[in-house]
Amino acid sequence: MGGSRRAQPVGRTRVPIWAGYAACLWAAVFAAMSFYWALGGTLGLRTIGTFAQSRDATFVALLWVTGAMKIGGGLVALALVRPWGHRVPRPLLLGCAWAGGIGLVLYGSGNLLQHALMAVGMYSVPDAIGSTTAVWWHLLFWDPWWIGGGVLFSIAAWGYTTRTRN
Repeated sequence: MGGSRRAQPVGRTRVPIWAGYAACLWAAVFAAMSFYWALGGTLGLRTIGTFAQSRDATFVALLWVTGAMKIGGGLVALALVRPWGHRVPRPLLLGCAWAGGIGLVLYGSGNLLQHALMAVGMYSVPDAIGSTTAVWWHLLFWDPWWIGGGVLFSIAAWGYTTRTRN
């Protein structure tokens, strides 16, 4: 078989490396949506509830803050897979990555359960969500989006943990 193939050390995999890049992309897309809405964009705004459509100054400020936090999360994900990430203290980087990953999974899962109960009529739809259409958007898109991001961050954190053990 012609060509050389770079050997991978036993017990290491490339999956956690791509997961770090994927988590960064997830965060960047999510941040872009927040910034778009903060700047006055309306596409997709109805899918997150009536509170978002009010253009309340507090909500707009929240969009800017969460957008910045998402950018920060993307930088954490990149730090897990790029050489410059080794300049960040390992416990701090892993603490942020694991907390983010687990937190996102728990947040998305809790919301998924709550929205599922709303969708089947066991729990009333709050005015802040506004409609069953928004509930279904949460159930089928937003909640899995949060969970998916959490899974990506967790895989990236696990990969960094295994790659940087002494």
